[in-house]
Amino acid sequence: MNPVRGIALKLIAIALFSVMASFIKATADHVPAGQAVFFRSFFALIVILVWLAQRGDLSTGLRVQSRMGHVWRGVIGTTAMALNFAALGLLPLPEVTAIGFTAPLLTVIFAAMFLGENVRLFRLSAVGIGLVGVLIVLWPRLTIFGGSDPYSVATLGVMFVLGSAVFRALAQIHIRKLVQTEQTSAIVFYFSLTATVLSLLTLPFGWVVPTGAELLFLIGAGLLGGLAQIMLTSCYRYAPASVVAPFDYAAMLFALLIGFVWFDEVPTLHMLVGASIVICAGVLIIWRERQLGLQRGSRKNLTPQG
Repeated sequence: MNPVRGIALKLIAIALFSVMASFIKATADHVPAGQAVFFRSFFALIVILVWLAQRGDLSTGLRVQSRMGHVWRGVIGTTAMALNFAALGLLPLPEVTAIGFTAPLLTVIFAAMFLGENVRLFRLSAVGIGLVGVLIVLWPRLTIFGGSDPYSVATLGVMFVLGSAVFRALAQIHIRKLVQTEQTSAIVFYFSLTATVLSLLTLPFGWVVPTGAELLFLIGAGLLGGLAQIMLTSCYRYAPASVVAPFDYAAMLFALLIGFVWFDEVPTLHMLVGASIVICAGVLIIWRERQLGLQRGSRKNLTPQG
């Protein structure tokens, strides 16, 4: 184990994902979300195949036990990606990132609903605190409090990013089941493959010919996404998940920086306060998961706790 290397890989992965999102946002006014998903997935697939070949895992790393399990993971994950890409064209990058932090909160709830995990008061309280933070971010968008038109672009963007968070949380639940029988390399590869195929179904619904700059951004998004996925996968070889998980929230810092420098997006007070609360709630949940993991590891009888 090398925690410093694991943390470094996680931070690099988060930075690359943030740049990838900015590339997608830069093309969102002209390129449909389905077409962006294709470029993101297809070129990531190339990077992942090269990585597996270099590791010597090309023949063994792609074997599967549950074909339909990978298909469903692909459908859920592709839906989350498409909704998130659509939201990037309608909302500031930091706001999409902040609202997206709803996903790990929902994962706790879905784990209790679908996996039978015993979630007790501490984690439920942290989820509640996090959802309050999300509401603070959304406050200017809530029409019931005198906000904008319910059919406005911003409101639609909020719906997209919340929908993306729901599907991302469902994807995490599905992955928890898949890892019991499937290799990580197979999960990564077949997700990109499924997303590439599914995105082609949107071809009749308005794909466009991208400009030269847009093409470079789209290809770059795919290559960076694939590289980020590899680094994200590799970081867990050097450090436990409980150590590197809190660094997911570095995405907020990258989003603020990129949004301000590239897109002239100045964060609002609501967004900063709400995002801070969501991040604190997420860190509390991660801390609690680590404590429970230590307790389970010290006991012979692994009784579910929460």
